[in-house]
Order: sequence, then C-alpha cells, then structure tokens
Amino acid sequence: MASLSTAADTLDLVAQGSPVAQTARDLGISESCLRNWMNRDAIDSGRKPGVTSDEHKELVELRRRNRVLEMEIEILKRASAYFARENVLPK
Repeated sequence: MASLSTAADTLDLVAQGSPVAQTARDLGISESCLRNWMNRDAIDSGRKPGVTSDEHKELVELRRRNRVLEMEIEILKRASAYFARENVLPK
C-alpha cells in the first residue's frame, strides 16, 4: 500500500471500503486511533452530533481567557483592599 500523508487520505481510503483494521495495521497506527479519526470526521462534517474541532478550540480558548480574567479580578480585589486599608489608617 502507498504511504498516506494525512488523516484525510486515510479516511478517504476507509470510506472507499478498505477495512479499518487492515488500514490501521498498514499505516502502523492503532485501530482505535483510526476509529477516533473517523469519529472526529463524522462530527466535524455534521453526520454525527457532538462538539466539532473548531468548537473545541474555541472552548479551550474561552476557558483560558476566563481563567486569566478571574486572576485579574482577584488581583484587583486584593489591590483594592490594600489601598482601602492604607487610606483609612493614619500615617
């Protein structure tokens, strides 16, 4: 079998009827890896419900941004408390 350069090429091969187990062996990957690729492709193309790759990337970025904002809020709360104490206490 000719070497396949991408997961898309592999998925095309399986879609044309090549057995999953044999294709995975020929490529030196596990059958579960190939089935994961097939599942991800089905979700991304809308044939199966689920979170698409683009949605997953967006969720990861939004969660990261949320963590940053939560840290910024905590820093501002602490700074506010510090300056409020400093303004109340006599010098």
